[in-house]
Amino acid sequence: MSDRLSVFKTYKLYVGGKFPRSESGRVYEVTDSKDNWLANAPLSSRKDARDAVVAARKAQAGWAGKTAYLRGQILYRVAEMLEGRKEQFVREIAEAEGLSKSKAAAVVDAAIDRWVWYAGWTDKVAQIVGGGNPVAGPFFNLSSPEPTGVVTVVAPRKSSFLGLVSVIAPVIATGNTAVVIASEDFPLPALSLGEVLATSDLPGGVVNILSGRTAEIAPSLAAHQDVNAIDLAGVEDAVLAKELEAAAADNLKRVVRPQPVDWSADPGTHRLTAFLETKTVWHPTGSLGASGSAY
Repeated sequence: MSDRLSVFKTYKLYVGGKFPRSESGRVYEVTDSKDNWLANAPLSSRKDARDAVVAARKAQAGWAGKTAYLRGQILYRVAEMLEGRKEQFVREIAEAEGLSKSKAAAVVDAAIDRWVWYAGWTDKVAQIVGGGNPVAGPFFNLSSPEPTGVVTVVAPRKSSFLGLVSVIAPVIATGNTAVVIASEDFPLPALSLGEVLATSDLPGGVVNILSGRTAEIAPSLAAHQDVNAIDLAGVEDAVLAKELEAAAADNLKRVVRPQPVDWSADPGTHRLTAFLETKTVWHPTGSLGASGSAY
């Protein structure tokens, strides 16, 4: 019988490609479905949220400037890294959500497949939301999608991993950067995802993950003038959701309202297109000789 003491994992935030503790030094206890202690998670402050926005803004231009094909390759790399750490995530999700090992494994498989699915969309979404527009006059009129910018994502509260992936992947697939508030009840899979992202070619700052109290962190992010959009997927309190939407209106943020979602279903393209702006360019055509034909 060994007298060796186990090394408990210290969970940290993921901000700007690094793993800081909360600047407040606070933590809160995370328990399993039977109320047994699992770990202490960082209790993020509003200062942590502001730091995450700074990191996301710094990374946004570089990420949006990468080719869509390269973004797809990086998202696929995330899936590869998750495949290699499947056992860890199965254990964390089973403990957090009270699932059997087989059901937790199915959740992890679905989350990995979702990364692959969104990786395939990066260089195709422009074809369904952009293109040439027929106009009256001698002009080319072309519309193309561009990322909104920095997006705050309130991750689903109950679906700690599949739901989490389903709200992060479409945001970054289209060139946005994300500040993610992990599930308040089950933050550990999200914090572990940060470790995967850090080793998967994703530039630091593209995804920033905070854990803590949604009601404490979300209002400052909803009102932040350098946040361009917010996904309220994990806000279950209707009063809080309304307050966040009102705060978001101050700088005309795009808002995805909370609604019941079956995260195991086909995700469609709604979240891919929710955080895109459309740029339309007009260019005069030229005439070819006396015939008046144009190119």
